[in-house]
Amino acid sequence: MKIYDISKGYFTAPVYPGDPVPRLERLQQMQLGDKFNLTAYYGGAHAATHMDAPRHFVDDGATIDQVPLEACFGPCTVLSVSGILTGEDADEILQFTQPRLLLRGEGSAYLSQSGAFALADGGIALVGTDASSIAPYEDAVLPHQELLLAGVPILEGLDLSGVPDGNYILAAFPLKLEGLEAAPVRAVLLEE
Repeated sequence: MKIYDISKGYFTAPVYPGDPVPRLERLQQMQLGDKFNLTAYYGGAHAATHMDAPRHFVDDGATIDQVPLEACFGPCTVLSVSGILTGEDADEILQFTQPRLLLRGEGSAYLSQSGAFALADGGIALVGTDASSIAPYEDAVLPHQELLLAGVPILEGLDLSGVPDGNYILAAFPLKLEGLEAAPVRAVLLEE
């Protein structure tokens, strides 16, 4: 079995415009004579590879600790796309994709509102992208809302550069950060 780590580094990934830049503080360091190492860190819930829960764009939506874990694990399709995926594109993809869909577009694989609607309506359990957002910057709200209102969690900031298109098993569990709208994820693909 081959395992692909499809997560970006929390402190090294590009930051979405306006989000806080992650940073760390070494509180204890053995190399400075302390008895152990201890680090504190600060950063946004949407830094690097992360999962959006419905609460991100739905005021009374489920928080990240309420996302069903079944959505985070199971059969998945990685697919290369270019630009913004429309509803028509999504309808074609749904004919052959697994219940979880990860879009690779060299950091620019996005969904339009109609694309998000078609995927949610078609029974997708989770959708992800190698872009920092599933939606283009100028239309950030509606694609998110279509998916999140339907209870479809969104994986953003994936590193799919070393993964061929195809079918895999996805394991992408978010940190259990109670009450938040998103959380970092260590995402992997399993290939038999």
